[in-house]
Amino acid sequence: MIGLRSVLGMVTALGTGAVYYSTLMPDALRLGLSTAFPVLMVGAGWLRPPLLGHAVRGVAAIALMGWYVTDPPRNDRVWAEEYAIPADAWREGDMVHVHNVRNFRYRSVTDYLPAWYDATYDLSKLDRVDLVTSYWAGENIAHVFLSFGFSDGQHLAMSIETRRQARFAYSTIAGFFHHYELFYVTADERDLIGVRTDVRRERVYLYRLDLSPAVRERLFLSYVSAIHDIIRHPLWYNTLSDNCTTGILARAGAKLRYRFDWRVILSGHTASMAYDMNLLGPYDPKRYPDFAAVHDASRIRRPEHAVIGPDYSIAIRTTLPPPERP
Repeated sequence: MIGLRSVLGMVTALGTGAVYYSTLMPDALRLGLSTAFPVLMVGAGWLRPPLLGHAVRGVAAIALMGWYVTDPPRNDRVWAEEYAIPADAWREGDMVHVHNVRNFRYRSVTDYLPAWYDATYDLSKLDRVDLVTSYWAGENIAHVFLSFGFSDGQHLAMSIETRRQARFAYSTIAGFFHHYELFYVTADERDLIGVRTDVRRERVYLYRLDLSPAVRERLFLSYVSAIHDIIRHPLWYNTLSDNCTTGILARAGAKLRYRFDWRVILSGHTASMAYDMNLLGPYDPKRYPDFAAVHDASRIRRPEHAVIGPDYSIAIRTTLPPPERP
């Protein structure tokens, strides 16, 4: 059984984290409260009678919880430049219009030229969905997102990410609290994939998803709807419940057992989970008999001095395994 001290320690740690990683301004208030809360929780142990100490702790914890659950996400903060301008999307018949497709041109990781454009996509030409996983350290954690391809050569990459304020550096721990709003990066592949393959030199894998035309369209339109809605109704990002992987699974209609799969948190194994769900390929079983073979063949391998040009989307797919058509 969990003891009282363990419960108090957990409440103190979580409460301190919630305040420290909050969006309270000014920073002096945020830092002051994140110091005061644990001091109060620990110091209440010296109050007499002990019941008074418990009461003080209870009131402090309830007050903090009340503030936390009513703390609203917002769209009007001072954002880091790559998240400053959100996309909007809407449907008119078979045409989907996207305003502000991001297309940053990177000279280095920190040196880039911001750019956006508007585009229209024909639903009747949507003929592929690709799962992209990008690794920057180890095998267990990767960023996961989708890219939609059309028979006329257009591609639109969509990534569910943390919307970071300019005043904060990125923090993995912060994602467990109300620190980041949820953001849909809606971008050209030369931006969203290119920065990872050619600029950051991450290990990037691209897998063809085996989806019916109806499912492809429904998945694409679910993103369109979410992009449009989040402009008016912002949401908090959460590493456990609302992250890059859970957002994809929810829109893909994944069975409940997969949404609670350990690979949702250890996102580097998301493609393995998709393979188990029969969502990849289909690939030639003689050439690619298991996930390890598919995984190795699906890595995007760019020459050392490659240039991100107009043919980037074609170039990154030339060495990937083609799907085996029935």
